[in-house]
Amino acid sequence: MQVGITGGIGAGKSIVCKIFKVLGIECYDADSRARSLMESDLRLKAKIQNLFGWDSFSEGRLQRGFISQMVFRNPDKLKKLNKAVHPFVARDFKDWSDARLASPYVIKEAALLVETGSYKELDKLILVRAPEKLKISRILQRDPQRGEDQIKAIMSKQLQDEEKLKVADFVIENDEKTPLISQVLEIHDILKQK
Repeated sequence: MQVGITGGIGAGKSIVCKIFKVLGIECYDADSRARSLMESDLRLKAKIQNLFGWDSFSEGRLQRGFISQMVFRNPDKLKKLNKAVHPFVARDFKDWSDARLASPYVIKEAALLVETGSYKELDKLILVRAPEKLKISRILQRDPQRGEDQIKAIMSKQLQDEEKLKVADFVIENDEKTPLISQVLEIHDILKQK
């Protein structure tokens, strides 16, 4: 079984995945794999260069700052980038998942599972959510060079939790009030039975 974990920036998807890993469940970080594939897969690199020009890479390295500026100014470019990257990540995830058939389930962690529609390829979806102020505080703590305005701009590009709730099978409240581990254990117990 393939299970997705999604949530907005700063919601705490990574910490939730760490708890699942302690329980012996393997997690695929789609966002970091996408970054890796954008630099290692020649066909994907060519697609990105066609979209953004030669400045999108320097010495074989993806120029993330350059790409970020391009997509934040042009939502159509962001859609085209996601459309180019998604099939490569989907194929990579399938190969990764196929190599883990002994596990009762595997997890695919990605911020944009609902936005891209790729949640439809998964068996279950977990939404991790947190209050906006707490998300901003977490991002500022881990990534101090980002300003609050930049963080809010990123958040505005992501689908609101209310929309993601419509397709989520499970919700984890990561509000630093509700115990996180017990929520993960409860979901894990349900998923093991499937």
